Amino acid sequence: MEIGSLGAPDVWEKAADLDHLADEIAELSAHLDAATAHLLDLIREFDVREGWNTGFRSCAAWLSWRVGLDPGAARERVRPARALGTLPRLAQALARGEISFSKVRAVTRVATPDTEEQLLVIARSGTAAHVERIVRAWRRVDRVAEARETAGCHKSRGLHV
Repeated sequence: MEIGSLGAPDVWEKAADLDHLADEIAELSAHLDAATAHLLDLIREFDVREGWNTGFRSCAAWLSWRVGLDPGAARERVRPARALGTLPRLAQALARGEISFSKVRAVTRVATPDTEEQLLVIARSGTAAHVERIVRAWRRVDRVAEARETAGCHKSRGLHV
């Protein structure tokens, strides 16, 4: 048996094939995030124009009914969609597939126009889990964001008969 016949080319071919698969996964994920950015733009416009106000209590309720999302998942589309309306750099990064929806969902919990650039740097450089941890810590420090969210929850409450 020759030393060169130990299957090294097969190993290299398999490694190259795996690298190609990894690249395709990353590229497709970026395309999905770009499509999600477009979806969030549409949801925001639909919400602003109250297209859901045809017997539904909220845009999230309509979205849950129309596209079959769990109510919690529907709310987690509407909330970031609304937030991205005032956070153009985050919206553009998502639309270009530079950051994932998971990261956008996390940072929009605390982002303001004043903190957007700082949070965008964090979103670009960390994993989704890392970004989530930073946002949780940010919320503990930033009681203003917590008060703003509480006020938003109270604002959206109502009695529906």
